[in-house]
Amino acid sequence: MDPLVGLVLCLSCLLLLSLWKQSSGKGKLPPGPTPLPIIGNMLQLDVKNISKSLSNLSKIYGPVFTVYFGRKPTVVLHGYEAVKEALIDQAEEFSGRGSFPLVEKANKGREGIIFNTGNGWKEMRRFSLMTLRNLGMGKRSIEDRVQEEAHCLVELLRKTNASPCDPTFILGCAPCNVICSIIFQNRFDYKDHNLINIMEMFDENVRILSSPWIQLCNNFPVLLDYFPGSHNNILKNLSNVRSYIMEKTREHQVSLDINNPQDFIDYFLIKMEQEKHNPQSVFTLENLAIVVSDFLGAGTETTSTTLRYALLLLLKHPEVLAKVQEEVDRVVGRNRSPCMKDRSSMPYTDAMVHETQRYIDLIPNNLPHAVTCDIKFRNYLIPKGTTIVTSLTSVLHDDKEFPNPEKFDPRHFLDEKGNFKKSDYFMPFSAGKRMCAGEGLARMELFLFLTTILQKFTLKPVVNPKDIDVTPIVNGFASVPPPYQLCFVPV
Repeated sequence: MDPLVGLVLCLSCLLLLSLWKQSSGKGKLPPGPTPLPIIGNMLQLDVKNISKSLSNLSKIYGPVFTVYFGRKPTVVLHGYEAVKEALIDQAEEFSGRGSFPLVEKANKGREGIIFNTGNGWKEMRRFSLMTLRNLGMGKRSIEDRVQEEAHCLVELLRKTNASPCDPTFILGCAPCNVICSIIFQNRFDYKDHNLINIMEMFDENVRILSSPWIQLCNNFPVLLDYFPGSHNNILKNLSNVRSYIMEKTREHQVSLDINNPQDFIDYFLIKMEQEKHNPQSVFTLENLAIVVSDFLGAGTETTSTTLRYALLLLLKHPEVLAKVQEEVDRVVGRNRSPCMKDRSSMPYTDAMVHETQRYIDLIPNNLPHAVTCDIKFRNYLIPKGTTIVTSLTSVLHDDKEFPNPEKFDPRHFLDEKGNFKKSDYFMPFSAGKRMCAGEGLARMELFLFLTTILQKFTLKPVVNPKDIDVTPIVNGFASVPPPYQLCFVPV
């Protein structure tokens, strides 16, 4: 037999065997494109924009379909009805966390809160939510902290002297300091090298996580162990952040007053002492470092990126900026700080904040979920542990709920009379049991930081608004806005 013919026959047999193994013994998975051995459907996906690829596939296979990121099947839910049916109507069954190999490598099998699953995750999330409430989440005390930070932010912006500046670092400091005050009790001076280092490491991590290389690494984990690449920068940055957290924890252990806990670390250390005789306890120093780094990362980058994108969109749309500033001047004035009570009297500003979150579609494909048991879903049988991708893009950019969804328009959240209009399709924080634990804080920060900035400054672009590009520079894990400069002109 000709060697070439033999090779073709062998490859054909491998392909048929692979397809048979992928289709047998795994329940009745939804339809999807035919996968190739080992690489699955990767050739049919644009790793620079997975969300767009999934939208295109949904036009062929419908709102529920299967793709293979490598050798493992992933069920994709596209559109509001499918996402709601899973994350809200069957919240418990879809509350698992899907595989994220890079983070799993960084966590070394230990518990966290974002990428953890099972009973350990439930216990840690319950403790964290209770502790955040004890520390003022949802109360006036946390609003005072955000207002204080907004004042510091304004003072830093004044020092730019209305000169062109890149707002990335400045807008990152404020939300980072708020979450630091909750975790460590104290905020940082904006020149503190620890704050600067934390900001730089998380900013770099988000950019790398959204790159095509990391999309490949998460689907082919062997790359993480045997190939050099930017994933090593993420691992190094996370290690450095957690080393700093352990340093602060040792300081807390010395000063701890169990009758008067001051911050998240104090509460965690007290819980550790209570659980010290439980060999299965998830409350360990190693897990504390992971949970705190989860809070720092999620509490800093998502809010700062949204703030940065909001200012860019306002520069691009001066007519929206003018309406927001008119409302701020009319409701708040110039002599007092904006507060959350003002929001009900500021429907256009509230709509602008919501529209920013909808339009930028910060986490296009959500974090991966997994089903916690064998489950029947729309006449398909999805086996326990199967990874679930929920397309938040398909919800936030639904053209029936939001006419012209690719256009930035606060009227998407206003009724005919100009009153604020809620939408069930507004899911930037996800939905169900895996919904962002810091949603309330993030909403407060976005409203108060933006209104305070617009109360004190006029935003001046350095180029013609028509020439401003708002297209994200990467669109993998997160949508990262392009770098830009602007002038903060005092009013």
